[in-house]
Amino acid sequence: MKNGLRHCIAALIAGFIAVGCQTVQTTRGGTVGVERGQMMMVSAEEVEQASSKQYAEVLAEARKKNALNRDPRQVARVRAIASRLISQATAFRPDTGDWQWEVNVLSSDQLNAWCMAGGKMAIYSGLIEQLQLSDDEIAAVMGHEIAHALREHSREQVSKAMATGLGISVAGALLGVGEVGQDLMGMVAKVTFELPNSRLHEVEADRIGVELAARAGYDPRAAVGLWDKMASRASGSPPQWLSTHPAHANRQKDLAEYAARVMPLYEAAKR
Repeated sequence: MKNGLRHCIAALIAGFIAVGCQTVQTTRGGTVGVERGQMMMVSAEEVEQASSKQYAEVLAEARKKNALNRDPRQVARVRAIASRLISQATAFRPDTGDWQWEVNVLSSDQLNAWCMAGGKMAIYSGLIEQLQLSDDEIAAVMGHEIAHALREHSREQVSKAMATGLGISVAGALLGVGEVGQDLMGMVAKVTFELPNSRLHEVEADRIGVELAARAGYDPRAAVGLWDKMASRASGSPPQWLSTHPAHANRQKDLAEYAARVMPLYEAAKR
């Protein structure tokens, strides 16, 4: 009887979630072959609008602190690299030619960079200066972050959070569970939906990132050395913001393999 009830509840939850989901193919596979379909419950337009507003707030706060684009030479360098990468994004998504891309440098000791939905980007001066990044390494960082935006990973994460929340609320109502039960289901949902997929997102961004770099004429093998530098900042472990990324040894192996795959694109771009 209990097993039958569980199966009924699972079917009901799946039905509710399926109604609001659609499977989309955000990018072409490219040479690296990233072709996974993604389940989405929220529109790209909604996520892009929210990202644009959040980006404006981040820039406004940085201006107040005199932390926005303080070094003109550094900004010019970053934007030149980003421009070459962005010009190659159409290989994965033709519509990115219509995105309102923005690239800025934030003065901060943090080792960080990101690209929001719709192409709103920032890289932190601490990442460039403390790790003494070469142009190839900056391209590896920015290519990786651009890849997250191309794959709409933020939209996918929001969709999964929505699906998880819906599942918990439906199950809680049907089972009559209280706060403890919801907490338990929340932990299970976190492990099931967030951590494994976060690592999957990083692998996808790594692979697309090296192809973007290669197509733009930057050595894709620089990504391997870059992550060595990142790991060295925490005595062999990556910084906190990389806590859900793939294990260092696995990442190095995968990056080396996929960098080798796209070397012909790099050689062609250099000609």
